[in-house]
Amino acid sequence: MKWFRRQLFYEINSLGINSLPIISIISLFTGAVITIQTAYNTDSPLLPLYTVGLATRDSIILEFSPTIISLILAGKIGSSIASEIGTMRVSEQIDALEIMGINSASYLVLPKVLAALIINPFLIIISMSLGIFGGWAFGVLAGSVTTTEYIYGIQFAFRPFYVSYALIKTFFFAFILTAIPSYYGYYTSGGSLEVGSSSTKAVVYSSIYILFANYILTQLILS
Repeated sequence: MKWFRRQLFYEINSLGINSLPIISIISLFTGAVITIQTAYNTDSPLLPLYTVGLATRDSIILEFSPTIISLILAGKIGSSIASEIGTMRVSEQIDALEIMGINSASYLVLPKVLAALIINPFLIIISMSLGIFGGWAFGVLAGSVTTTEYIYGIQFAFRPFYVSYALIKTFFFAFILTAIPSYYGYYTSGGSLEVGSSSTKAVVYSSIYILFANYILTQLILS
C-alpha cells in the first residue's frame, strides 16, 4: 500500500496536474470565442443582452468542459499511457514483473485509472470556471457584452444539476481515457512501430467511446 499510495500521487501529478496549463489556455480562449460568437449571432433587439452570458454558461458547463476537455485529455494522456505501457511490454519489463509474481495489470494500470477518476473532476471544474471567466473578460474587452448583463446571464435560471450532470459524465470519461489506452499498451506486441500503432489506436478509440458514452449518458440523464 505504501508503494501504491506513492504511485497514485505520482499519476495524479503526471496525468492531471501536468495537464492543467493546456486545459487552462483552451478553456479561457474557448469561453472568449463562445461569448463573442453568441453576441454576434444574437444581435437582435428582440433578444436581451444577458442571453450571451446564459448561452456561454450552458455551452461550457453542459458540453465543452466535460466532453471537449476529455477528448483533449484522451489525446494527451491516452497516447502517453499507451506508449509507456507498450514500451514496457515490448522491452519485456512486464514479463519481468510477472516472473517476480507481481500482478502487472494492477501494478501498472490501476494507479492510472484511479488517479484520473480522482483528479479529472477537479480539472473540469477549473475548466468551467476559466471558460466562464474568459467569456466575461474577453467579451467585455471586445465590447460584446457588459459586466452587469453577463453576470446576470450566468445567474439566470441556473440549475445546480447542470454541474452534477457534467461531473457524472467526467467520471465515466476519466475511466475511458485511461482504461482503453492501458489496454492497447498492455497488449502491444512487436517493436517500436507497434508501440506507435497502439498509441494511435488508443487515442482514436478513446475518443470514439467518449463520444458514444456522451450520447448515452445525455440520453439517460437529461431525457
